[in-house]
Amino acid sequence: MITIALSKGRIFQETLPLLAAAGITPNEDPEKSRKLIIGTNKPDVRLIIIRATDVPTYVQHGAADLGIAGKDVLIEHGGEGLYQPLDLKIARCKMMVAAHPAFDYEQAVRQGARLRVATKYLNTAREYFSAKGVHVDLIKLYGSMELAPLVKLADVIVDLVSSGSTLKANGLVSVAEIMDISSRLVVNQASLKLKRAEIQPLLDTFELAIK
Repeated sequence: MITIALSKGRIFQETLPLLAAAGITPNEDPEKSRKLIIGTNKPDVRLIIIRATDVPTYVQHGAADLGIAGKDVLIEHGGEGLYQPLDLKIARCKMMVAAHPAFDYEQAVRQGARLRVATKYLNTAREYFSAKGVHVDLIKLYGSMELAPLVKLADVIVDLVSSGSTLKANGLVSVAEIMDISSRLVVNQASLKLKRAEIQPLLDTFELAIK
């Protein structure tokens, strides 16, 4: 049995064409089903539907053989015990720093400055500002990030930005781009050795599909 870990929403929808290229069709739509384990048209392939942030953990510990996770999630996880053979070029967005237009970001990030940063991407934010010589007080939030600068909880936020419409709706502006984000295929290292005959054709098919 090959188990593939996916999360609901955009990643799942953009993964469907890749699965189809490999001849795999889910038996149910996870957006409509409450099931966490979904079978496919192939009796030896199943999908498990979990939170995006949990995908690397399930794959690392062998509960799933493969998974698809955003680069943002993998950076926060650390990527230990994972083989990351492919950038699938799906679910693209950018990791950005955003602030209220009245906040003088350029002045604030001068060498040796101290900044209050609200984010759920603590490792990413820490590394980015450390490289700039900026001291940061990190405030971990899980959602509604745009609220933090508006109520003076933080000076800036670090978050994923796709269209930018949410920032605009809340009166914030992007002030710096940290990196491009897309989703990666991750594989359990032991599974790749023990189930190579089953997994390698999937890797080859996905690689052809993204080209």
